Amino acid sequence: MSLIVVGTMAFDAIETPFGKTDRIVGGSATYVAYAASNFVKPVKQISIVGYDFPQEEMDSLKSRGVELAGVDVIKDKKSFFWSGRYHLDMNTRDTLVTDLNVLLDFDPKVPESYQESEFLMLGNLDPKLQIKVIQQMKTRPKLIVMDTMNFWMEVAMPQLEEVLKMVDVLMVNDSEARELSGQFSLVKAAKEIMKMGPKYLIIKKGEHGALLFYEDQVFFAPALPLEEVFDPTGAGDTFAGGFIGHIAKTGDISFNNMKRAIIVGSALASFCVEKFGPERLKEITQKDIDGRIQQFVDLVNFDIELVK
Repeated sequence: MSLIVVGTMAFDAIETPFGKTDRIVGGSATYVAYAASNFVKPVKQISIVGYDFPQEEMDSLKSRGVELAGVDVIKDKKSFFWSGRYHLDMNTRDTLVTDLNVLLDFDPKVPESYQESEFLMLGNLDPKLQIKVIQQMKTRPKLIVMDTMNFWMEVAMPQLEEVLKMVDVLMVNDSEARELSGQFSLVKAAKEIMKMGPKYLIIKKGEHGALLFYEDQVFFAPALPLEEVFDPTGAGDTFAGGFIGHIAKTGDISFNNMKRAIIVGSALASFCVEKFGPERLKEITQKDIDGRIQQFVDLVNFDIELVK
């Protein structure tokens, strides 16, 4: 099973109550690829970087089975750069700097070697770029998953509405779901959003877990209580990578398997926050992942006898 991942490969500067880093590799496609490559190979990357993106990072991705034929390297411009500062609750942050740099030139192309891929993960990007990738696929993938954010709801709603009609699964956080739907209740919000096109909706709630909606069915996955959280940057993209990685590995797009995929995604995201950037994701083994998934099982598994 092969997977295409579209998104940013970038640099981040991050400050949290627990530490600070001035320049570390980040970007949605980077996190998705590191997570998904634990389950499926190859991961076929589509992105854009500048002359300053480190070769050792490219080599690290290649060593994990990530193909980079769809990654443009612009020799005379810098890579996308983002800087942010997290508040004490780690759920809110202030953006300090956004330098689009090469992202202004991003014109995603699907290489011939990527055609016939069965799964497509569209990271958080301009909806017109997401549409362009879908339209380049000669055969529609078995499952198309997309992420988006409130910024695109505010500046590109017509294009966002268009791409929503073309995808199977939408991932947003709870505030984005409310903004997109105009509903405060997440159950009502889900019903409105699924009318827009996606068959499945995943609402991420950070440290409060995630919800999966399909028709009239709802599944809730908790987040693992962690003793220490250093950096939540990329956790949502890592969640997406674990989710689509499991789906691509199994080839099963049923609601029941998506429940499992959400647990897998949550497990991967719980590793991501333990260090700055994708560093923790580079260290983990399959044994680590299996152990973390078992922790999720233990967290929600219980027997109860109803007293009559």
